[in-house]
Amino acid sequence: MGYRSITIWVAVSCFFAGSAGAQDKKHAQTISQLKADIGYLASDDLEGRRTGTEGERKAADYIEKRYQQMRIAPYKQTYFHPFNFTYGKAIAPSTKISINGVYVPCGEECFPLPFSASKKVTSDILPEIMEQGSVWMLPLYANKDEAENPHFDWEKTAFEKCREAMKQGATAVILYDGYDSKYPPTFNKHTDLETIDIPAAYLSNKTYKKLVVDRPAGKGGLNVAMDITLTKTERNANNLAAYIDNHAPYTVVLGAHYDHLGYGEDHNSLHANAEKEHKIHHGADDNASGTAALLEMAGRIKGNKKFRHYNYLFVNFSGEELGLFGSKAFVKNEKLDSNSIAYMINMDMVGRLNDSTHALTIGGVGTSPTWAEAVKLANGEFKLVIDSAGVGPSDHTSFYNAGIPVLFFFTGTHKDYHKPSDVASLINYEGEAQVLDYVTRVVTMMEKEHVKPKYTITKQATTGKTRFKVSLGIMPDYTFDAGGVKVDGVTENRPAFKAGVKVGDIITQLGEQKISGMQSYMEALGKFSPGEKTTVRVTRDGKEVSMPIELNK
Repeated sequence: MGYRSITIWVAVSCFFAGSAGAQDKKHAQTISQLKADIGYLASDDLEGRRTGTEGERKAADYIEKRYQQMRIAPYKQTYFHPFNFTYGKAIAPSTKISINGVYVPCGEECFPLPFSASKKVTSDILPEIMEQGSVWMLPLYANKDEAENPHFDWEKTAFEKCREAMKQGATAVILYDGYDSKYPPTFNKHTDLETIDIPAAYLSNKTYKKLVVDRPAGKGGLNVAMDITLTKTERNANNLAAYIDNHAPYTVVLGAHYDHLGYGEDHNSLHANAEKEHKIHHGADDNASGTAALLEMAGRIKGNKKFRHYNYLFVNFSGEELGLFGSKAFVKNEKLDSNSIAYMINMDMVGRLNDSTHALTIGGVGTSPTWAEAVKLANGEFKLVIDSAGVGPSDHTSFYNAGIPVLFFFTGTHKDYHKPSDVASLINYEGEAQVLDYVTRVVTMMEKEHVKPKYTITKQATTGKTRFKVSLGIMPDYTFDAGGVKVDGVTENRPAFKAGVKVGDIITQLGEQKISGMQSYMEALGKFSPGEKTTVRVTRDGKEVSMPIELNK
């Protein structure tokens, strides 16, 4: 342990020293405020704080008032920083599908597949014959077992069948249910499958039998007309930001997301029959606990003049549960990077500390050589679970990808995660107060250093076996769906970095393989072996750029 570290530790100890009575009173006040904040944010009145809803707006108003009460100024003259994002796909009212002149309304019996192209096609066909340059009619299920299997991945199967038909010359595809499935498909507006180049639709067993199987004898072929338009659905939400301007060269960002799942309408609930039961997902731990912790940290920093060597930016993100939309938008819109930001601390689910294990997970420790010593020196009570990766399932990822050192505090998952039972009464308020004291010690230590921590690239955590022998070393933007794969981050000294790929590039081709989305990107990677050389084509600022690349792990 170096001399400087020892003096920092003494300073931190002195900062928290004082009479036992004063400390106990301050501790009680912290717990009381945590209960008030979490109690309101996780109440029925806010209906789960789903992004873009009235519940989210009520939460935002509450957060704004808390900053005003603490007399912490808004960031750039406003606490509210709105953003919009693509929420999913919708079937346009103009969409029409007809068979032999009979219009089939879009709904349960017939609908465009969510990966369909928006195009118009008319064709005379024989249902049993697949000719190049015509519409193909294909069975969705290969057998009755598939039709009766509740776990059958119909959408992936449909995608593969349609794409193969397209390769063989089909101008459009209609997939039909020939077995009257117990689990009929429905339009998935949140599909993560890329758009193919031809129209594609689904027919139910009832409609297929009526219009195709039982059509009048002797009529022969069919005339199929498809006029499909799928549109993007946009949603609006708000990040909130407050700012302490110490006229310092660097700013520290402390953040937490305040949105949650609402009633589980976005298909991210882990509660059985969530949509049918329509229960509020209160999100007390996820992430009213982090929101309350952020407000407490803001008050502590505002109330102590020792925090003056950095500026402090407090950001409450929305859209986290849908894919880090809020933090990505904030980093992008405010042009945050290592030139101005010293480091970022994220608190997500810090309210369920286990009193037996006392385990606290800290992510991002590998994003700066400063962190390893800092988190150990500040710790005096926790069993630390260290994760070095800068990428994780929360908003610090957006800052790490912008070249900013991060730390992520998390007390662990539990049986109530993403369920209506994540309620305020189950929060360990004493434990959360202890976590807050620890975070305060880390921030205090950094304040004494008042330098910008060096940023380091970390390995990405893997959650399963990879199918690929090679990788480019990029972080894709999983929210991008305008064709190709948009680069959200580039790892230093990996193939993409060496080739000259930059953040913001849209990868459109790898070798001979065209890239139209994540599916074709992953398939393209699977065709290469380490050491192979090829070219990568990207769109950069509206222009096509081709670069040689050598692939490896």
